[in-house]
Amino acid sequence: MHPFRFGVQFSKSASGDDYREAVRRIEDLGYSTVFCPDHFDDQWAPTVALTVAAEATTELRVAALVYDVDYRHPVVLAKEIATLDLVSGGRVEFGIGAGWLLDDYDMAGIRFDKAGVRIDRMIEAIDIVQGLWSGEPVEFHGEHYVVQGLSGKPDPHQPGGPPLIIGGGGKRVLTAAARRADIVGLNASLHSGSVGPETALSALGERFLERRNWVEEAAGDRFPELELQMNTFMAAVTDSTSQADEMFEGMAPMFGLSPDQARTIPMVLAGTVNDVCDQLHHHRELYGASYWVIHEGEVDAMAPIVAKMSGI
Repeated sequence: MHPFRFGVQFSKSASGDDYREAVRRIEDLGYSTVFCPDHFDDQWAPTVALTVAAEATTELRVAALVYDVDYRHPVVLAKEIATLDLVSGGRVEFGIGAGWLLDDYDMAGIRFDKAGVRIDRMIEAIDIVQGLWSGEPVEFHGEHYVVQGLSGKPDPHQPGGPPLIIGGGGKRVLTAAARRADIVGLNASLHSGSVGPETALSALGERFLERRNWVEEAAGDRFPELELQMNTFMAAVTDSTSQADEMFEGMAPMFGLSPDQARTIPMVLAGTVNDVCDQLHHHRELYGASYWVIHEGEVDAMAPIVAKMSGI
């Protein structure tokens, strides 16, 4: 099993100085990575934010979770990520996805193709990006992209490019992730284009076990090399186990679940420090997830768990 490490999904600050101070604190508390999402709502542009984070720190890794393939051409993305990897001394992870948030597409006037089309486009984009990081000229003629004799420069710091992150909740995208990625994110289903009751039902423990099995089946011999990631919906550290029980009882009806069902959702970490540590051990044993991503408001509460669990 891979050792535990932890990242923080961090979308914006009030100012550049506030952001720099926050990412330095994230690094000092022992988190591995700072992530930035990629949406059109009130958040910072991911590549700019991650560049500032890399410059403000010395060891913290940086990544988008994840770049939407429909928002920028893979040739442009390859150059941006290679440059960031070069200037950061190899502290980049490369997250890319097929896109899911319907509101983004509607507001920006971007066509929201069927999931299969978006996944095909993502796979083509990955081939182009990694080809441009190979040091050889790229000739690519696909259904969605054409690249003719282009050599990718600059070369990324990490040979062959940064580790690739692909996440998903459906079999097709997780199959692609299992065969191509270095880090595979096990997610709830976002097929509907928004977060609602369908998403909650897809987040039950039995569904995550199914996803883990899809990844193992598709990965074959390379499965032990894969690092499995979980992006939490909530991480709450309480003074007592009973307080966590009350949280599950209050949260469950909002998503049409029973409290017992809610307790099986691995994307929710809740309880005392020891409770959450036990949950993490259980989830790694059952689902293989060792790379956990929390949100910016949970950084301090989760710090004792990060200190206790990182690297073991």
